[in-house]
Amino acid sequence: QVQLVESGGGLVQAGGSLRLSCAASGRTFKIYGMGWFRQAPGKDRELVAAITWSGGRTDYTDSVKGRFTISGDNAKNTIFLQMNSLKPEDTAVYYCAVRGTVVPIYDYWGRGTQVTVSS
Repeated sequence: QVQLVESGGGLVQAGGSLRLSCAASGRTFKIYGMGWFRQAPGKDRELVAAITWSGGRTDYTDSVKGRFTISGDNAKNTIFLQMNSLKPEDTAVYYCAVRGTVVPIYDYWGRGTQVTVSS
């Protein structure tokens, strides 16, 4: 089992910034990569950004490219999501998740942190 705890959400005005953090504990030797997902009311959950520990590859959904940056500390099994130039459409619950293999299936999830961007 892997436990994930997110922090850093909140309320911010459009154009502002927030930094999310996620710390993994437990059987962390199984972690191949980590990612940030979000789900807005009435919408499907989407992958926002992901990072793999092997090679440090990062991927982003198109709507956040150039505004969000994912980073991580492999040794501490912690990832961050720096969110700049936030827009009201970024409002969602943001979840941290872990994948154990090269297959992009996420096995463990945090409880989520609310991000609200006011216009």
